[in-house]
Amino acid sequence: MKKWSISKIIVFLTVVFYGIISLYPMIWMAFYSLKNNEEIFVTNPFGPPLDPQWSNYTKAVNQFDIPLYFKNSMIVSLVAMFLGILFSMMFTYVVARVRTKTTRFCQNLVMAGMFIPIQAVMTPLVVMVKNLHLSNTYWSLIIPYVALSFPFAVMVLYGFYRSLPMELEESAYIEGAGFYRTYFSIILPQLKSVISVLVIYQFMSHWNEFSLALILITKEEMKTLPLGLAGFYGMFSTEWGPVGAALVLASLPVIIVYLFFSNQVSDAMVYSGMKN
Repeated sequence: MKKWSISKIIVFLTVVFYGIISLYPMIWMAFYSLKNNEEIFVTNPFGPPLDPQWSNYTKAVNQFDIPLYFKNSMIVSLVAMFLGILFSMMFTYVVARVRTKTTRFCQNLVMAGMFIPIQAVMTPLVVMVKNLHLSNTYWSLIIPYVALSFPFAVMVLYGFYRSLPMELEESAYIEGAGFYRTYFSIILPQLKSVISVLVIYQFMSHWNEFSLALILITKEEMKTLPLGLAGFYGMFSTEWGPVGAALVLASLPVIIVYLFFSNQVSDAMVYSGMKN
């Protein structure tokens, strides 16, 4: 049997303690969603529900239009994530492989977007969306989300592309492969881990985004889930159990996406730094 030293025991207990602290907010939210107001505020605020109120989920779905808001958030998040990753992959491949003054300028220009606060572009963005007749449509959110997530995606992909040796493409060209076959057969399979990082990051940011949606969407049938939840507090302020149930339902897609792609995250982080 393997012996454990005191230092390993301390490290193990520290990791376990940190894991409990990290997971408890999600566990508490799940407990919260199954309680009534008396348990939440008086008799049992932190422990598991003594009498689980599964009807809270029924109330959250039936009394509050979660399916509609859920659908809107899913469409906006998935389309913006797909387009953002697709465009950033194409752009970054060019600036990483074709090193000229023009591509360097384009790269620096895009990266400068990371330092522009979202509050600085809200007013011109509203005017632009209105002039393009995109108000209260999915595209009024998708296009800004793609643009705002573009610089981070370029930063992550650039370091990964620069880490790939040029010999991969040169050998493919020698064997007679064209540009598209080289990219999709050789380069793209190498990007699985970094794409996983972008999927998690972009889906989470699009799914949870509130400030832009608040000023760009005014119609009830076009609201995303964060906007809907904001109205839910006022509507059901006397019953907090359904509020917790709505929060659990809103968190599930993000948790599922993270669990599905998390195995690739650690590998991608090795290559996410910028390289000259």
